[in-house]
Amino acid sequence: MQKTYHPFHLVNPSPWPFCLSLGILYLTLNIVAYFHKGYLYPLLLSLIIIIVFIIFWFVDISYESNIEGNHTITVLSGLKIGFILFITSEILFFVSFFWAFFHSSLSPSVEIGVNWPPIGIIPLNPYSIPLLNTIILLSSGVSITWAHHNLIEGNKNQTTKGLLLTICLGLIFTIFQILEYYESSFSISDSVYGSVFFVATGFHGLHVIIGTIFLITCLIKLNNFHFTNSHHFTFESASWYWHFVDVIWLFLYISIYWWGS
Repeated sequence: MQKTYHPFHLVNPSPWPFCLSLGILYLTLNIVAYFHKGYLYPLLLSLIIIIVFIIFWFVDISYESNIEGNHTITVLSGLKIGFILFITSEILFFVSFFWAFFHSSLSPSVEIGVNWPPIGIIPLNPYSIPLLNTIILLSSGVSITWAHHNLIEGNKNQTTKGLLLTICLGLIFTIFQILEYYESSFSISDSVYGSVFFVATGFHGLHVIIGTIFLITCLIKLNNFHFTNSHHFTFESASWYWHFVDVIWLFLYISIYWWGS
């Protein structure tokens, strides 16, 4: 039978999607167990299992791209469309949080004293840590753009510096947000304000952590010479994801921190 040549990539059978789905199920069960019984170690174990499966899966994808050369222009076009749709779904995910916030803040109910913020809630000062975090995250958007520009020009040294700077700024942002949570006078159980605040900013913080890991992965691939000036989809998608995190934070800062306080 004659072999048919085409620009598409027919993925080889892989155990990692199934293993990862089981790992996520195990994580979900352990989250419930942690909330009800306080079991911490099974929760940490499930996180470690998921990280290991993700690493193995990512190594296989990297092998398909860099060794086997299966990521053709047609395949990359499909990957880009898929990643754009993924970011769109993430935007709609955060829209639900903004919807809940404006629904409660524009028409406060009797249960919270017909007032926003609710009576008894002392909101965080938007001109302290939140403003500093805004400056840090916007600066990281500039540094990742600088790194991407240098990668296209073939300047590996400047690309490495831009990536390192972006990673450091992401870590600093995360540390400041943890300090902000620690110093907060209210918790997630304090009315709808606390619930919306911690869920919205907490999920954004989780996205910052994921984006930082994404950038660290790009740094490893860059040092292993997996990128060229015309073939660097992993870096490009990480840059898109980081800019998405930046934009969501701007909306969070303006609406929840500044206007909501």
